[in-house]
Amino acid sequence: MASAREYSGGANGNRSLERGIEILRAFRPGVDTLGNGEIAERTGLPRSTVSRLTKTLVEFGMLDEVRTERNYRLAAAVLSLGHAVRMGSPVLKVLSPLMRAESTRRRLNVGLATADRTMMVYLESIRYSPRPTLRSIVAGQQVPMELTSLGRAYLAGIPDAARDTLLVQFRRRNAAATKALIAEVQKSIRSVRRDGYCAVSWQPGVLAVATPIVVEGLPIYALNMSLQDIEPTEALGREIGEYLMVFAARCEETLSVSR
Repeated sequence: MASAREYSGGANGNRSLERGIEILRAFRPGVDTLGNGEIAERTGLPRSTVSRLTKTLVEFGMLDEVRTERNYRLAAAVLSLGHAVRMGSPVLKVLSPLMRAESTRRRLNVGLATADRTMMVYLESIRYSPRPTLRSIVAGQQVPMELTSLGRAYLAGIPDAARDTLLVQFRRRNAAATKALIAEVQKSIRSVRRDGYCAVSWQPGVLAVATPIVVEGLPIYALNMSLQDIEPTEALGREIGEYLMVFAARCEETLSVSR
């Protein structure tokens, strides 16, 4: 359930636009359709406001109405926006070929992500496998910032004030964000500052190592390498970390030159 949220529109903003965006954000993977009541619960908006705005979003092609269920689902226009992001991103145009080559060379998964509030969203995910397999992570997929190597590397790369704000939000949104978890996050941040990367195994049999990508004039990204179906060890983390730091330096240099 979403906490109460202010929709002031800001000095140059628009309250209805803000609310409409929050309604679109209410749809998450694993949930096919939502009704006005469910949307109101997720966004903290009045149900009457949600009812008015969902009709507008249907009219403009951003939502499809499921009349038999009196619910809504995201429309194809939303998917086309995501495709436009990928095709138009100058960062992906530069880094995607490098990531694909590095994945093949090192026989590792390679991912690039940036922040969406308290989540990390994959911009690119190259899954290495010597055999054709289903991709377990795809572009656009979100993962928890505080639990993942990508998120913790990102936290290490942003200013202190922004990081402190996010740490407060972790505690508020999730009862599992205990002192122990926050301590692990801070440990990973110290690792990035000391070694340039952090290693995290937040899923069984998976080891992911990440580092922030910081280039002047661009948002802060996080780059990771990972292995699955293995026994994570400190030695393996250091080995992958060495590969990652060399590759990250190459990525940052290439991005700087391309600007």
